[in-house]
Formats: sequence, structure tokens, C-alpha cells
Amino acid sequence: MAPVLGFNSGVAITPAFADDGPDGLKWRHGLSLFGTVKYPADFKRFDYVNPDAPKGGTVRQIAIGTFDNFNVVVSGVKGSVAGAVALIYESLTTPALDEVSTEYGSLAEAASYPDDFSYVIYRLRPQAKWHDGTPVTPDDVIFSLDAFKKHHPMFSAYYSHVVRAEKIGDREVKFVFDMPGNRELPQIVGQLTILPKHWWEGTDSQGRKRDVSATTLEKPLGSGAYRIKDFVAGRTVVLERVKDHWARDLAINVGRNNFDELRYEYFRDPTVAIEAFKGDQIDWRTENSAKAWATAYQFPAVTDKRVVLEEFPNRSSGIMQAFAPNLRRAKFADPRVRRALNYAFDFEEVNKQLFFGQYKRITSFFDGAEELMATGLPQDKELGILETVRGQVPAEVFTTVYTNPVGGNPEAVRGNLREASRLLKEAGYEVRDRKLVDSRTGEPFAIELLSEDPNFERVMLAYKPSLERLGMSISVRTIDPIQYENRLRDWDFDIVVASWPESLSPGNEQREFWGAKSADAPGSRNIVGIKNPAIDKLIERVIFAKDREDLVAATKALDRVLLWNHYVVPQWNYPKVRTARWDRFGRPAELPRYGLSGFPAIWWYDAEKAANTGKRS
Repeated sequence: MAPVLGFNSGVAITPAFADDGPDGLKWRHGLSLFGTVKYPADFKRFDYVNPDAPKGGTVRQIAIGTFDNFNVVVSGVKGSVAGAVALIYESLTTPALDEVSTEYGSLAEAASYPDDFSYVIYRLRPQAKWHDGTPVTPDDVIFSLDAFKKHHPMFSAYYSHVVRAEKIGDREVKFVFDMPGNRELPQIVGQLTILPKHWWEGTDSQGRKRDVSATTLEKPLGSGAYRIKDFVAGRTVVLERVKDHWARDLAINVGRNNFDELRYEYFRDPTVAIEAFKGDQIDWRTENSAKAWATAYQFPAVTDKRVVLEEFPNRSSGIMQAFAPNLRRAKFADPRVRRALNYAFDFEEVNKQLFFGQYKRITSFFDGAEELMATGLPQDKELGILETVRGQVPAEVFTTVYTNPVGGNPEAVRGNLREASRLLKEAGYEVRDRKLVDSRTGEPFAIELLSEDPNFERVMLAYKPSLERLGMSISVRTIDPIQYENRLRDWDFDIVVASWPESLSPGNEQREFWGAKSADAPGSRNIVGIKNPAIDKLIERVIFAKDREDLVAATKALDRVLLWNHYVVPQWNYPKVRTARWDRFGRPAELPRYGLSGFPAIWWYDAEKAANTGKRS
């Protein structure tokens, strides 16, 4: 399941239905993959918000890269989309940040589905309106599904089992699925971003017909708590709170959306972004560089506590971040070559020299989501699932615990490189005149390490000497984000750095990440290019899991097979989110367990703190 949420633990639970309507359908005010929800139909607010939070103020945030597009339908396909634009829209449901895989009605007031999960009906709220006052209708929902399925590779795969959406009432839309038993589908269609059909099928101020399949910098029409106030293409996006927002008094929105303005400043260089923050041009920064966290925040405003450094635990997700080789290129087809690439990566030395020892090595495609990580040898239900693909997966899946090579000292590094050389020789490569070549063709083994982030250049440069000691010809190249996206869409790369965030309830998105059908779809998340019938079979076991125990076992089996195919060279993980902020903001006394920092959604501008912090530059 795509949303990154968490478990509902230690709280009272409520049956996930609001009423049995006169039509005989069971209408639910909230949906959960576990059948129960925390909040009753008449709940007043989420527990983790401050219902008395003041409204007002501006928060300035950082975005890295650039943008030339406001059309979310072609995000990742055409142009660079301004991420902030997503905040002007709403979906049928919205997540609770203190429960696992649980959603409550947003544009929709209720949903109904049968016991076999073969379809779902959503009933729209009668007061739901676009910012121009036009009601949100089933036609908007149908238009949105069709647009994303047709023009967005990721959502095309994500919603591939939604056969159709049809209007069955003035406020009701029915999603029909291609088979029963997929317990996620009723819920994930509720996460669909809903677009205004009448706006997209209309004309702009110059009389030109709009095109949902094309990029645009026209301010789009939304229905959410914010709308675009102003922008400078490629540099700045300013959102303003919609003070007469139709949903401002709904229980799901009490204590949320408190800032009058959300301002996003775009930077192409993270170092420049840090300096802008230090110069009080930015209010809030999330830091993903261990080096910067250790060295870049030693300035007077931190010392005198006008700037607050704080880490928030990540309890809501797992991740695989890795060097990702392109299996569409023959030189990476052999798993022994890919394993050799792992032996050449001295994580321990990189962690010590570049990251101040802050990280741990990733050992799972669900790293950080401990319940889902394959550990030890397969047992019980997981073993039974793996037996269904025995003969299609590496034998080590059943006999050996997966581990990454360990470096960190000269002796270990030499041993790892010897093992890498052995694997390469087994795969048909040999060293001639100090160059690694294909012994069958004489072609040199060359790799381009490609990135869009200058911060990763130093990691790649640290990796390069080890690969060169194996006889490989290595080049390191950093390009701008638009070039990078174009090359990924065309699968024009050797190795990139990629990451796959995982929720605590994996599901249909696994097809997009690792499924054969997505391997050749431009813009898909199957960056590696995996086409493996056993993987596809295990993905289906995850998606059609009947209960939590079955889901955990199937996910562990999938994890184990992905690891033993050596598809990637795992990098590192950190269990917290590092943040720095100018101390101008208030927050609830207790943040939601699975919402990370919850910023800016449930924070607010604190005028008294702001006065003590000083005037913005």
C-alpha cells in the first residue's frame, strides 16, 4: 500500500462502518486493511491535533531541483512538477497518522464494498466544491482515474486492476475490479487525487484548450485547503490558505492547515540551500546529509537557540536505497556480476569517512520495518510460500542467511575484492592489460555512475577506486534533474542511486517496483528492470494476503528472494528524520506516532516565539 502509515496499537477500536443504508449496503466512514478503525463515525477531531491552533503566518520551506509544470498527471513523465501543487487537491479519503493503513472520508463521506472486495462505491459529500464553487461530482472522479491510468506510468500499474469507474448516482461512483480478493483495492482507489473535469476540458485565458496529458504552468483549479497564490517558474511557489474552504470544519481538518501561506523556494544545490537557511531566508529544513548534519549547523543562531535542531523517529516506513544497476544492459544480467559490485563497495569506510558513522547498512528491501524484514532462515508460513517457487529462486534462499560483505580495514577489503574477482571470472570476465573485459567478445567492462544530486558524487567517487581495482573503467557524472529524469524514462543509464520507500502494509505498489510488466514502462519505479516469474508470483501473494500474518510471511518471502538475486548494492539507512527550524512555530503536545514531524500540516505560527527569534531576513 502506497501511503506510509503505521500500526494502531494500544487504543480502543471501532467497527469500520457508519450505518447500513436503506439500499442494503454497509456504508463505512473509515477504511482499514485490518477491518477496524480507531475513530467512530461522529468523531470530532484526530487525537494528535490542537483544535485551538491559531491560523495565520507564513512558513518558508526548501525544495531541491526546479520545476516547469503544474500538471500532476504527467509528474515523472513530462517536465519537472512542482511538488507543492499536490496540496491544492484532495482525494476521496485522507490517512490518519496514528493508525496503520487507515483512511477516513475526505471528498467522500462514506464507502461500501462487498465481502469479496470485487468493487467499492464511494459517496461524495454534498458540500464538496472546487475553488470556483462548482460541486465535485462522480464525473470528476471518473475523469481523474482515466487520466492517471492513461498518462502516468506509476498509477497505470497501481490501478491496473481497476476495470472501470462508473457513475451510479448523483453523488456515487463505483470502482469495479478485475477479480475478487484484492483487499487493498477498495482503499487505494480512495487515495486517488481528484481533478476537476470541467476545468481540464475547458480553455485557458488565451482561449487555448487545456490538455491533461501536457505540461502547463497555468495555475490549476483545486478543491483543497490551499491554492497557488503566486510563483516564479523554476524558483518559487507560494500557496495561500483558502479561508472559505468547503471542508475547513470537517473532523479530519480540525487543527490542520494552520498557516496562511506556504512558500517553497527551489535550490539546485543543497549547499546553497543550507546557506539560505542559515541566512534566515528559509524557516524549515529537512537534512538528509550526515556530513551536513554533523558540520553545517554550528552557527550563532543554533547556539542561542533561535534555531532548533531536532530529530523525529521514523516509525512509519521501511526503505531500500541502493546503487541500482540497469538489468536491461547485458553486462548486469548475471547475478554474479551484481554480487561482485556489492563486494567492491566498502560501506564501513564510506560511513566512517563521509557520514561520521551515523548510518547502518541496509540488509532488507523493507529495512526499518522490522516485522517485514527477512531474518534468519525461512520458517513456518514463509517457508511454505517459498516452497511454491523452489527451483525458480537461488538455492541460498533456503539455506543461507543473507548478509552484505563487510569491509572497513585493508585485509577485509582485499578479501572482498578477491571474491569479487572470482565472481567476475565465473561470469565470463577476465583482466587483460589491467582492464576487465568480456572474455567472449573482448569488450571492456565500463560503468557510468549517474546522479542528479551533487551530494552523491562524493559517494560515487569513493566507490570508484574499488571498482577500478577490479579492472573496470568507471566514470562519475552528475546532471541536472530534467536530464536525469529523461534518461531514466529512456532507461539510458548503467547505475544510478535509487530508493523505494515501503509502507508497513505492502501491496499493489510492489508490481510497480519489481513486477515484469512495469520493467519496460517509461517512468515506472522498476528502475532495475526486474523480470522474474518467481518475483511476480510472490508479489501476488503479498497483494492477495488474507490477513496480517499472511501478509508478513509473503513480504518476508519476497524480500528474501529479492536479496538473493543481488539486484542492487544496498546502501544505508537512518531511523530518524533530521530537521532544523527557526523557532517560530508551535506544535501539538504529542505528535502522531506515525506522522514523522507532522510539519507543516498540524503545526502553527507562534507569534510570541517569532518575536523572540527575531525579524526574518
